[in-house]
Formats: sequence, C-alpha cells, structure tokens
Amino acid sequence: MLRSILALALALVALPLGAETPMTAEEFDAYTRGKTLYYGQNGRPYGVEEYRENREVTWSFLDGRCLDGRWYEDARGMICFVYEDGSGPQCWRFFRGPDGLRAIFEDESAVPLYEAEEGEEPMQCLGPEVGV
Repeated sequence: MLRSILALALALVALPLGAETPMTAEEFDAYTRGKTLYYGQNGRPYGVEEYRENREVTWSFLDGRCLDGRWYEDARGMICFVYEDGSGPQCWRFFRGPDGLRAIFEDESAVPLYEAEEGEEPMQCLGPEVGV
C-alpha cells in the first residue's frame, strides 16, 4: 500500500506542466478574494497583490508604488489583469499546489511566479509623486 502511494506521489510530481489543470476564474476568485499575496520569482521577492470584491486588485512591485486594477477570465481561460496605467491586459495561468499558487505568463517564456506568503497587514502604498 505504502509503495503504491509513493509511486502515485512520484508520478504526480513528474507530470509535465501541460498535464496540470489551470484554475478557473471561480476557483481563483474563491482562493484569492480578501487576501494579500506576496509573490516570488527565482527565490527572490517579486511583488504583492491585494485581491478584493468584484475582482478588483491592487498591485505593487514592492517599491511603494501601487496600481489599482481588475481581473477577468478571457476566452482562453486565462486570468488577465488590467491596471490603471493602461499597460494592457497581462494574462496568466494559475495553478494551485500544496505550497500555494504558481503563475505562468501567457507566452510561457518567463520564469513562473509563485506564492511566497500571505500578508497579514494591508499593502503599503505611497501617495502620488508630487513635483516642485
């Protein structure tokens, strides 16, 4: 029995990325709504996103500057984000694993992001830049 469980666990770990099922919009919303999630890439901090009701979000690259936006599911089933800076949609496939979320950018050339931790405090966003 233990040998069968171990074999199954090893087979699941060895599955190629394409064999995983991306999260649906409903699954993503249920997992993220009301949370502030910190993301990492290559073992380093990458950014933080706060997920609110009605698919509204706030993103920061951890530099104190924040962008408000919204997310939606596109026709391909990807989770796409549009922010107030007008940079256009950024679409990802999200996968849920035992250690949290993993995100693959739409062109799959970038290194995946992973959920590093859930924040306990609200995001720290600086006010707008003011000139002299």
